[in-house]
Amino acid sequence: MSENQKPSRSLVKIAGIVAVATLISKLFGLVRQQAIAAAFGVGPVANAYFYAYIIPGFLFVLLGGINGPFHSALVSVLAKRDKSEAPRLVETVTTLVGGILLVVAIVLILFAGVFIDIVAPGFQDTPEGLQTRLIAIRQLQIMAPMAVLGGLIGIGFGTLNAADRYSIPALSPLFSNITVIGGLAVLALHLGNQISAPRYALLGGLVLAIGTTAGAILQWVVQLGVQWRIGMGKLRLRFDWRIPGVKEVMQVMAPATLSSGMLHINVYTDLFFASYIPGAGASLNFANLLVNTPLGIISNMILVPLLPVFSRLAAPENWPELKQRIRQGMMLTALTMLPLSALMMTLAMPIVRVVYQRQAFDAEASGQVAPVLMAYSIGMFVYLGRDVLVRVFYALGDGQTPFRLSVLNIFLNAVLDYFLVRAFATPGLVLATVGVNITSTIALLWILNRRLNGLPWREWIVPFFGLTGSSIVAGCASWGVSWGCEQILNTNNLLFGLLQLSLAGIVGLGIFALLATRLNLPEVDIFVARLRQKFGR
Repeated sequence: MSENQKPSRSLVKIAGIVAVATLISKLFGLVRQQAIAAAFGVGPVANAYFYAYIIPGFLFVLLGGINGPFHSALVSVLAKRDKSEAPRLVETVTTLVGGILLVVAIVLILFAGVFIDIVAPGFQDTPEGLQTRLIAIRQLQIMAPMAVLGGLIGIGFGTLNAADRYSIPALSPLFSNITVIGGLAVLALHLGNQISAPRYALLGGLVLAIGTTAGAILQWVVQLGVQWRIGMGKLRLRFDWRIPGVKEVMQVMAPATLSSGMLHINVYTDLFFASYIPGAGASLNFANLLVNTPLGIISNMILVPLLPVFSRLAAPENWPELKQRIRQGMMLTALTMLPLSALMMTLAMPIVRVVYQRQAFDAEASGQVAPVLMAYSIGMFVYLGRDVLVRVFYALGDGQTPFRLSVLNIFLNAVLDYFLVRAFATPGLVLATVGVNITSTIALLWILNRRLNGLPWREWIVPFFGLTGSSIVAGCASWGVSWGCEQILNTNNLLFGLLQLSLAGIVGLGIFALLATRLNLPEVDIFVARLRQKFGR
């Protein structure tokens, strides 16, 4: 009995640490986006920043993010090895990856204009687009070093998590947000209400880029200090390519990076079409953050503690328990994502108004962003559910299967983009991504079913549909309360808007909780028991 309880307590404790640290970072990320929205709206500066950030930001998030391929590869390998092997292994991998990414950064600086023209050909069609293009090129050149920093941070994330250090990696993105907010604050003090004036557009764009890069440097330095202090590697060049573990890390890291990279090619495809729609890039960016704030917190809570567990259960004799852990991950995903999807879809416009609508971000901008947020909200479950399943493949030492699926999905996404953007404009680009994620999730489940000699489908599907139905009822109730508030309150007022969201959210979540507890799911029972224990003290 005690043997079974210890891992459960450990997972809950880790999830709690990650949740609190990630929540702090995500809240500052939201404040950063609010500052950008208030200063520049959905105009050329915000649009340029979104496009300029795509390549270095893609590399930074892909390689340096928690649950990214570098993080996953290091955790899956180091979790199986003695701690004494870690320093040489980490330093060797850091040297190899850092050298490769340094070349990438130099290429980005030299050919910034070419890359911007590739991802945003529509900028050359209008005078405003040409101004946006110029700003984006300068921003890309400043943010190019983030390619190197992303790789170093990703390696550090995996190293620290393998050493049971979770708070610093989850908190470190805070520094990037703080530097951008600080830079905008200084700019606002100097320019006042003129901060969004066209003649200061380039200056505003440069401040955003410099703040972003400076924050990435701080993030890496803080993380490196902890890594050094606990004896998990230093800032040292090491070329011991033949030491045990390097090949294993690269076997997971390389295909996983390519797989995730292929997934981001879908983002480039979306941006190609978006560049022809005024303000579409900024709208995608602002809506994406609203979804990624809760999604990032919950995904870290679920994926970070489960990945080492998946890795330790990779042997065939442990597959029965591995299936239970996969089910746990998927049910937790459904339990958290489905009700959030329902509420964010029904409350999209009030959310955008409360979070962004002030100064340069007006009612027209809210009308552009809200439909995009609704489209993003539809796909929250399949986005995180796919990530849970991909980590299972990484734990099994198979990065090839997710990669092959990602290649196929590039073509599917392009086809869906072509048709859906004509029907739904900017939200159609998001719906295409949702379609790709649904296809990936189904394919990964089917392959795992064959790989693990069958999955308990009945135990998974029945509760999933129960949670889906509960979420739909909760979403309808939430919409009803929101509609009622709009009839009697001036919800354009910030305080009344907050009241509208609070009432609608509480009612929706309350109804979902009431219905979910009737499903007799172990995950729900554990969650409720812990809440009662906490508030009973």
